[in-house]
Amino acid sequence: MNTWNYTNKPDFILMGLTDSKEIQLVLSVLFLLIYLVTVLGNIGMMLIIRLDVQLHTPMYFFLTHLSFLDLSYSTVITPKTLENLLTSNKSISFIGCFTQIYFFVLFAATECFLLSSMAYDRYVAICNPLHYSFVMSSRFCSALLTVSYVLGAVDSTVNMICMGTLDFCKSNVIHDFFCDAPPLTALSCSNTHDIEITIFVFAGSTLLLSLITISVSYVSILSTIFFHISVFFIFVNEQFKSN
Repeated sequence: MNTWNYTNKPDFILMGLTDSKEIQLVLSVLFLLIYLVTVLGNIGMMLIIRLDVQLHTPMYFFLTHLSFLDLSYSTVITPKTLENLLTSNKSISFIGCFTQIYFFVLFAATECFLLSSMAYDRYVAICNPLHYSFVMSSRFCSALLTVSYVLGAVDSTVNMICMGTLDFCKSNVIHDFFCDAPPLTALSCSNTHDIEITIFVFAGSTLLLSLITISVSYVSILSTIFFHISVFFIFVNEQFKSN
């Protein structure tokens, strides 16, 4: 049985969503419109924040990078998908496929950690407004951003190291419109159990950590808001009784 990996690498074939030419044309137009809106919207957002000095605050600092990440992982997938839909060329090189996986995981994981940083920023702004400028200094914001990218890179690198150990001996046809870990492990003739567990643990940890951070931040925000509302009504009630 023939096997291949990094040293002997044929192209993969992305089957896409459908074989119908008419549906492919409709999907290509739809994807192109969505991609153009994504590009123009995110670039416009970054330019507006960059040009308006009043928006040079921690919240918009994070929002700029959120727009960049959204634009980046859309660009990793959409152009190749449009090529597959509009032409008869549905192949993607071995290196191209793994590069697509690496950067998609990198940008997606980084966005999860960045959303956690943004949630913490809102927590400080609402729950500790008097200390906001001191806590969310430019140096601290840059540190949060750097940690987000580093953790995203770690997640993506671990994913690539695991995928790089696979040998393939089955079909090179990927039944999807972009390269991802699950369809590739399905094509491997290696024992993928440990690899799948490792990828699941890192991906699950990223999502869980992000979810916990965001949830705790917004529960604290809601608690603070409800506390101030209750204090306000108690004050109004006392004033009404005194009159």
